[in-house]
Amino acid sequence: MEPNFKSKYLEFTRIGYTGKTDIWDVESKSQGSVLGEIKWFGRWRQYCFYPSPNTIFNPECMTDISKKIKELMESRRS
Repeated sequence: MEPNFKSKYLEFTRIGYTGKTDIWDVESKSQGSVLGEIKWFGRWRQYCFYPSPNTIFNPECMTDISKKIKELMESRRS
C-alpha cells in the first residue's frame, strides 16, 4: 500500500486498486473510525466521496476531501 496522506483532522489510506483506479479510506485521526471512501464513479468518470452513514463534516474536512479527489484526478490524467 502507498503511504497515508494526512490532513489536520483526516487520514487518507489507500486500501485497494481495481486494476484501473485506487480506493481510499477516509478516517478520523482522533477516533480512527472510517468516515467514508474515495473511489471511482464510472458514470461521471471521476473520483467521488462515498460517506459512511451518519457522518458529519465541517467545511475544513470537506475541503481536505476535495483536495484529495483533485490530487487523484490530476494523477489519473497524467
